[in-house]
Amino acid sequence: MAAARTDPLARYNAKRDFTKTAEPAGTVAKAAGHSFMVQKHDATRLHWDLRLEVDGVLKSWAVTRGPSLDPEDKRLAVRTEDHPLSYATFEGTIPKGEYGGGTVMLWDRGTWAPVKGKSAKDLEKGHLHFILDGERMKGEWLLIRLKPRPKERTENWLLRKIDDDYAGGSGDLVDRCLTSVSTGRTMDEIAAGKDPPRDGEGDHAKRGGGGPGQKQRKAGPPPPRRVAARSPSPSRGGLPKFESPQLATLVDTVPAGSTWLHEAKYDGYRVLLAVGGGKAKVFTRSGLDWTDKFAVIAEAAAKLDVGAALIDGEVVALDQAGKPNFSALQDALTRGSRDLTMFAFDLLSLDGEDLKRLPNLERKELLRTIIPAEEPILFAEHVIGEGEKLFQAMCREGFEGIVSKRADAAYLGKRTQNWLKIKCIQRQEFVIVGWTPSEARGRGFRALLLGLNEDGKLRYAGKVGTGFNAQLIEELSAKLDKLKTDKPTVEAPRAAVRGARWVKPELVAEIAFTEFTADNVVRHGSFIALREDKKPADVAPERPIEPPAAPELSIKISNPERVIYPDSGITKGQLATYYAQVAGIMLPWLANRPISLVRCPQGRAKKCFFQKHDSGSFGGHVHHVPVKEKNGSTEDYLYVDSAEGLLACVQMGTIELHGWGSLVPDIEKPDRVVFDLDPDEGLGFEQVKKAAFDLKRYLGDLGLVTFPMLTGGKGVHVVAPLRPKAEWPAVKDFTHRFALALEQSEPERFVANMSKAKRVGRIFVDYLRNQRGATAILPYAARARPHAPVAAPVSWEELKDLDTAGRFTVLDGEELVARANSRALHGWGVADQVLPDF
Repeated sequence: MAAARTDPLARYNAKRDFTKTAEPAGTVAKAAGHSFMVQKHDATRLHWDLRLEVDGVLKSWAVTRGPSLDPEDKRLAVRTEDHPLSYATFEGTIPKGEYGGGTVMLWDRGTWAPVKGKSAKDLEKGHLHFILDGERMKGEWLLIRLKPRPKERTENWLLRKIDDDYAGGSGDLVDRCLTSVSTGRTMDEIAAGKDPPRDGEGDHAKRGGGGPGQKQRKAGPPPPRRVAARSPSPSRGGLPKFESPQLATLVDTVPAGSTWLHEAKYDGYRVLLAVGGGKAKVFTRSGLDWTDKFAVIAEAAAKLDVGAALIDGEVVALDQAGKPNFSALQDALTRGSRDLTMFAFDLLSLDGEDLKRLPNLERKELLRTIIPAEEPILFAEHVIGEGEKLFQAMCREGFEGIVSKRADAAYLGKRTQNWLKIKCIQRQEFVIVGWTPSEARGRGFRALLLGLNEDGKLRYAGKVGTGFNAQLIEELSAKLDKLKTDKPTVEAPRAAVRGARWVKPELVAEIAFTEFTADNVVRHGSFIALREDKKPADVAPERPIEPPAAPELSIKISNPERVIYPDSGITKGQLATYYAQVAGIMLPWLANRPISLVRCPQGRAKKCFFQKHDSGSFGGHVHHVPVKEKNGSTEDYLYVDSAEGLLACVQMGTIELHGWGSLVPDIEKPDRVVFDLDPDEGLGFEQVKKAAFDLKRYLGDLGLVTFPMLTGGKGVHVVAPLRPKAEWPAVKDFTHRFALALEQSEPERFVANMSKAKRVGRIFVDYLRNQRGATAILPYAARARPHAPVAAPVSWEELKDLDTAGRFTVLDGEELVARANSRALHGWGVADQVLPDF
């Protein structure tokens, strides 16, 4: 007993026979720092072992369901024996029959630290508030010891995520991070003793190996999915040339509807970042080369894993609260500070291919695949729909405002109403035309005189006398002295400019103000900073206009009162309204994908038929892609890329939309695998759910991250996104062999044959969706079934509590949009992974 008290590893050593296990023998080491690691351990029960370095050993807890990023989740963490520091790198198998027998994966690693004012000694008090900086687990966490129950032999704790910028959904970690952070291997590969991939065999790292990683800003969750980059062109390595950036139109209200995506308005310098051939160049919005000023951004960009790209974004300096601050940016540039961040929000070209014609959402999805998960270059997050909520949050937190963008719009190098900006307070640029002297002795000024270009000439626009400190006044005075002129720069009321000193109109200042007065001058102006990236000739008044009409109104729906769901009285107009509501969250799955339509012109109870070709009757918003058929002929298949295209299909009597598993630019390489779990008539939804969770586990063991979707019918789709690399024959072969393996392992539950006679009492694992020309119901598509159900993405956590595949209907459009922006569906369908060996 005395040894156990003096040797914290005595219990660890006593439990193991080191002649049989490859685990390291326990020796207390000198304190080396604040390391932490998590080992995924498939023993009697799968769990995740959290270990924190304290006093030369690893304090350990077995987290039975794994760590959750949702602050609402409290995960049971059973305290286990201390482990030696040498255990931090252990990965392999523990022989069956030995203590902890099973497979061990090094699942995460990094450093930890108590929050300010706390220490590791708090563990003795039964709690620990700490910060993790790992490859997967980040931010603030809390461990709390539960009060022991009578005769309880284990020491039970709860692990909980604190609600910070790294918080997320329940399954964001354990459902999506399936490979070792050390070797890139899956649990199956570790168990089989497979060697780690050699350098250059990077595909292993693409199979569920990523984590949330990137700090989530307050602008909301990432887009619904990412798609993989197009095949590179011969000009892959060239440095792209500057192109004129798209500009936003000022409006005074946030546009409504889910066809808009909304981003934070960043308070910084707009830039275009050109990357190619291991080099990078940073342009201002007017085409100036500011690579030297933004050297830290250029250096990071040159290391991006991409051949060539032209990226649109904003360079900012973050204040202590993590918010962009233009004054801080000016100060950073003056001091030559490298503490700069770029928020990337658009992608104009990639590997030699012009992407400007693609829908906004698709460009952003492509952009996400090439942006790293750490500063100084970050992906600009957005929300779909719910723009007013984001605007209120941004204003409340002191941001400048938001930018709203048509989700389906192309990129145009000019100011358009496809991009709108809504400001919390009025802010814009003015030309400095002069100054009024200070009443105090010495050098300086009382106020700056402002001008704007309007009707072909520079006019007086008021003055600004606040927002300066002594140092800034001195710096501005030196610049103004060099621009002195005796001739008035603008015509102005004599009383307003009495005693004015005039300057050549060469400096541009950004000014915050409450409004323009009736005399067209600024009211309550405050100086923000000089804008070296803006030309005086381009500075004109910005006056908000009414936002454009919602795009869903541009397609006329005939006979909207026609009842198409007689069982529930739902009309064609209501179906059109639903599709207009969900267009923004549906387009990432629908756009640029060959589709087949289920048309029911007289309603779902009458004659319905599939249609995949069109002679032109759908109108210009519905497009055609030529596809070579098996017999050698070429047929034009349908696809859409906008909300108008979707509603044009509805106008033609469409209820259901089914999509290919590949995209129009490269239809021969699928970007997803879909297993449709189709139960026999006598089976209930609980059996379907159990089958879905089994497929999740089996595919996860192979390294594939999967996502569940309610079909709106009887079953569940288990979806695995893919980086388009393998062609259709390989994908079909993989899914066929996987379905056969399920049938052979549990023939009483599964069948891989679609025959109704062979399906009795079993679930058909429909792999046939994964062949060229086959389609599957698309997320958010309505079904031609009683009560108008829709196919709906859900999380694995949510699926546990659902009792039907038809939980959502076309009357739930607003709820589905809100769900798409929620933590539960944060990044649903996002996984950069390839087809595994099987």
